[in-house]
Amino acid sequence: MFERKQEARKTAPPQGPTAPPVPLLTINGETAKIEGKFQIADSIHIECEVGGELRVGGKLVIGEKGVVTANVETVDAVILGHYEGNMTATGNVEIAATGRVNGNIKTDSLVITKGGAFRGNVTKINDEPGASHRPRYLGEDKLTNGQMVESARPPDAVGRFERG
Repeated sequence: MFERKQEARKTAPPQGPTAPPVPLLTINGETAKIEGKFQIADSIHIECEVGGELRVGGKLVIGEKGVVTANVETVDAVILGHYEGNMTATGNVEIAATGRVNGNIKTDSLVITKGGAFRGNVTKINDEPGASHRPRYLGEDKLTNGQMVESARPPDAVGRFERG
């Protein structure tokens, strides 16, 4: 009888949502200051001061109280606070009305909401017509002769914007 119950559980279709929610690491603390080299596999929400280097495998959210001075590699970014540095985002970058950015952004999708400020350069990742426009996630790099190399992509187009 016990065996049958286990067998029924194995064949029964799952109920409710099948995909687990994406974890969101949150760092809070108005007076907190963190500096270093960080590699986050999922998404992160920052509400403090962070400096150094960030590699984010999901979405980077810099909250209204967040101040980030770092070189960043991420899939998506939403900037509600202050960001200074060089950012590469394989997905979308959004600078909200409260967001302030001073630096260079390399992405295919940049949205600046009215009131948002951006001072720096924008470089397009995919410049070739018909190029794949899907986000590239961390870990999609290829191994060649035992060393990590980025996937081949077309030369970049450079655009310069100043707003704010």
